Amino acid sequence: MRAKDLIVLISVILIVAMLIIPLPGWLLSFLIITNITLALLVLLTAMNNKEPLEFSIFPSLLLLLTLYRLGLNVSTTRSILANGDAGQVVDTFGSFVVGGNVLVGLVVFLILIVIQFVVITKGSERVSEVAARFTLDAMPGKQMSIDADLNAGIISEKDARERREKISNEADFYGAMDGASKFVKGDAIAGIVIVLINLIFGMIIGVAQMGLPFAEAASKFSLLTVGDGIVSQIPALLISTATGIVVTRATSDGNLGSDITAQLIRHPAMLYVAGATIILLGLFTPISDVFTIPIGALLLIGGYFTGRAPKIDKEDLIELEEEAETDEMKRPENVVSLLSVDPIEFEFGYGLIPLADAQQGGDLLDRIVMIRRQLAIELGLVIPVVRIRDNIQLQPNEYILKIKGNEMARGEVLVDHYLAMSPSDEEDFIDGIDTVEPSFGLPAKWISEEVKDQAELMGYTVVDPPSVVSTHITETLKAHANELLGRQETKQLVDHLQESYPILVEEVTPNPLAIGEIQKVLAKLLKEGISIRNLPIIFETLADYGKLSSDTDLLTEYVRQALARQITGQFVSGEVLKVITLSGQVEKIFADSIQQTEHGNYLTMDPSTSQQILEKMAKEIEKLSLTEQTPMVLCSPAVRMYVRQLTERYFPAVPILSYNELETNIEIQSVGVVKLDEI
Repeated sequence: MRAKDLIVLISVILIVAMLIIPLPGWLLSFLIITNITLALLVLLTAMNNKEPLEFSIFPSLLLLLTLYRLGLNVSTTRSILANGDAGQVVDTFGSFVVGGNVLVGLVVFLILIVIQFVVITKGSERVSEVAARFTLDAMPGKQMSIDADLNAGIISEKDARERREKISNEADFYGAMDGASKFVKGDAIAGIVIVLINLIFGMIIGVAQMGLPFAEAASKFSLLTVGDGIVSQIPALLISTATGIVVTRATSDGNLGSDITAQLIRHPAMLYVAGATIILLGLFTPISDVFTIPIGALLLIGGYFTGRAPKIDKEDLIELEEEAETDEMKRPENVVSLLSVDPIEFEFGYGLIPLADAQQGGDLLDRIVMIRRQLAIELGLVIPVVRIRDNIQLQPNEYILKIKGNEMARGEVLVDHYLAMSPSDEEDFIDGIDTVEPSFGLPAKWISEEVKDQAELMGYTVVDPPSVVSTHITETLKAHANELLGRQETKQLVDHLQESYPILVEEVTPNPLAIGEIQKVLAKLLKEGISIRNLPIIFETLADYGKLSSDTDLLTEYVRQALARQITGQFVSGEVLKVITLSGQVEKIFADSIQQTEHGNYLTMDPSTSQQILEKMAKEIEKLSLTEQTPMVLCSPAVRMYVRQLTERYFPAVPILSYNELETNIEIQSVGVVKLDEI
């Protein structure tokens, strides 16, 4: 254990000892001086902090110092009542500081109590209470602001994490200060009670036990009591002042002294007015000029020199900042930062700036925050930060979405129009600009606001430009979610799962499966639109079968079967599932075409046979699509992943399911069969 930790522990033990063990007068004097020193040190520290969180230990320190002061009060009370003596410091404050006059000492003590209890403590308590309440109320807004800055690329993940931690610490700090201010209030009340006890019981003990005359006992114990009260209230007053400074301190770039001098004498003309007023007050009133003229002259001189101080113009300040940025860019190590590629980038032309600019009513940043939350719920994947920037190389109304530096989606929107999609394939009867809906490729029209109501009455689906863009972003991220899940993201998911299921995670990784193998399984699920949010079931399956095989394709099939209820709920609406099935002949062809190697199993089907299967499957899919039903292919578990390998390039949006991935209570109706003998 470090020496600093031992000092704190010993100090706490000493405080407890003061409450129990009688201490000699010389040790009491030393501890009293230490008390005054600590209080002065706390006050000076509070004055030199730039923001309250720099003194985050203050609430706990306040409790310890209050307990220390009360321990001293108990020790001095014991010494006063038992021995009629409390050390040289108390005697000095009782005789020298108040001139040996008991009434003067009592008045000084009561004034200190009033200042501390009524003025400083009461105000600090109220400020702490209000600050705690407003800090808690402002937390949601601050969190949203951080998310918006993060999505806009203004700050990094690390900066966002630090700002969120600071907000949480501020709430904890002001909440703790709200309670800690009660210590100071209670200490002031305890000081009054202790003085009364020392005064009353001291005179009783002096007369009854020591045999002193009443006048002598009253004089002796009154001086000791007043000295003890004042010597304890002075550090208490310093601590109360420090409490007030901490809770009323606003965040700035300087300490209290520099802020006061910088802001109080910011306007030299005001110093002239104040100085002239004080001089006139001495000239035209009975107040002596000896006091007013020097002070007024000092203010006038201060205003003169303050006005002559050189000032930096805003333009000069901007030039200095630009020079600093240029120097920073010239450093060779800054080239390394250019190598990083943002996971997701959204770039748009200058005509779409109103969609992202909050000052112009744009809510794109908030929509992206909601997209990240939506995909986290739907897919179980935390989407990386979306970097948003304008690009003058694009057309004014054009935007592109990049994933890891590669363009994945492109679209064009008209900010002052609405996108209208017809409910049928019939000829359109509404005026507009022909276009294609970017997310699903449906024919649509850009219409003006004047015909919006008419389009809605005619059954058109009318969407505003921000919704068009956000929907396109959402669908693109869903389609490429597997590319956003790397080993680092997988490690974060595993760490999050380990907080609730530590034993389960230990059975899966690092043995028998490495993070890379888990990432491949999860990516394969995401590639086919299967949510990985239910990680406990996925890891239970990997724990059962990971020891039997390290083939990620095979493990993915086991996981899909374990997620049967989830897959059924995702693809089945109602109790009847209409699907396209494979004939026994086709499934046998798939089974016979599986090539087993030491690196895994692969499909080695004859090109002409695979072409025939794809053509027949395309006809069945087209036939089912004409009935406005979602085409799905159902096959046996043994060949499902190989059917997917064959069809994913040609029919990426068509789900390939196996019988083991569906609940037993689902009625399956085959509306098409893939047969080679019909081709």
